[in-house]
Amino acid sequence: MKKFSIAIFFLFCVGLLQYCSSSKKAKKTETAVTYEKDVVPILQASCTPCHFPPGGKKAALNTYDSVKFYYDDLIARVKLPHDNEKFMPFKSKKPPLSDTAINVLEQWKKQDMPK
Repeated sequence: MKKFSIAIFFLFCVGLLQYCSSSKKAKKTETAVTYEKDVVPILQASCTPCHFPPGGKKAALNTYDSVKFYYDDLIARVKLPHDNEKFMPFKSKKPPLSDTAINVLEQWKKQDMPK
């Protein structure tokens, strides 16, 4: 009976180790989203010229710190219904952000907004 209990305990530990290592592998395969590589191109394509100085007269979105500061408002506004007057980007200026672009911005936030 003692050998059986040790064997069960051993199998439990092996299973636990495999579960933990597979969870780590899953996290490692998740693509890292960075400000420079992923966020800047989205903002440049969708938020210029209105939010990029010197020509932009709206809240600046041209630096890491400013995007981080305005992030919650930015996400809220790009997710509004397109006919809402606060929807961004303004309908006559640029097309709406794609679901993929919005997901990239949300993933960046989940990953603690790396530069």
